[in-house]
Amino acid sequence: MTDRQSKIAVVTGAGSGIGRAVAVELLRAGWSVTLAGRRAEPLAETAASAPGGASLAVRTDVSRPEDVEALFTATVERFGRVDLLFNNAGTFGPGGVPVEELPYEAWRHVVDTNLNGAFLCAQAAYRRMKEQAPQGGRIINNGSVSAHAPRPHSVAYTATKHALTGLTKSLSLDGRPYGIAVGQIDIGNAATDMTARMRTGALQANGETTPEPVMDVADVARTVRHMAELPLEANVQFATVLATAMPYIGRG
Repeated sequence: MTDRQSKIAVVTGAGSGIGRAVAVELLRAGWSVTLAGRRAEPLAETAASAPGGASLAVRTDVSRPEDVEALFTATVERFGRVDLLFNNAGTFGPGGVPVEELPYEAWRHVVDTNLNGAFLCAQAAYRRMKEQAPQGGRIINNGSVSAHAPRPHSVAYTATKHALTGLTKSLSLDGRPYGIAVGQIDIGNAATDMTARMRTGALQANGETTPEPVMDVADVARTVRHMAELPLEANVQFATVLATAMPYIGRG
């Protein structure tokens, strides 16, 4: 940690999967964490996973500007500042749908959540980090290995994750004068409900359906914590954490 005994984090999509794992990791390390998600019950379950941790649950749809503003207002009212945003909320959208059959409404839902939501949360965090004393903070965007290489039938998800890389770079540059460090973690095949199908069979580029290796989501959480606890003078700009044997590097 830095010179403050307790650091303040906002974790979006904290009700399940990677968001829950990261929130619990931070809470157990002594962080105060605002848990953001669309449903109250999963957020309560996340808080219960780290008994004794200083947490605040705020129901939030990150695609709604008024929800995002309320999230950060509640965080500052409760904890006084924002030191970290883990911009994690996201959706894959309808799986296995060819591009020519993808409904526009489905495209918009993925873009509104993965890209617009990430922007709104980053903007709200940036404003607080710029204005607070001491100034500064850190934003970590949850990308994906899809920010580098797509899966079949994933046009909306892949497009948003590529766009998130541009968001990360721009925020990182614009945050320099204010001590705001911005990085991105690209994750491949962490074992969550979202990736459960990969263990039974995932569509490959050659048209075959093949089971894929996965990794413990706790390994992702520890990586995010490492990125989060660096001094603001240091930044992990991009980190890729993936199941070692997943079909990402190489042909096939």
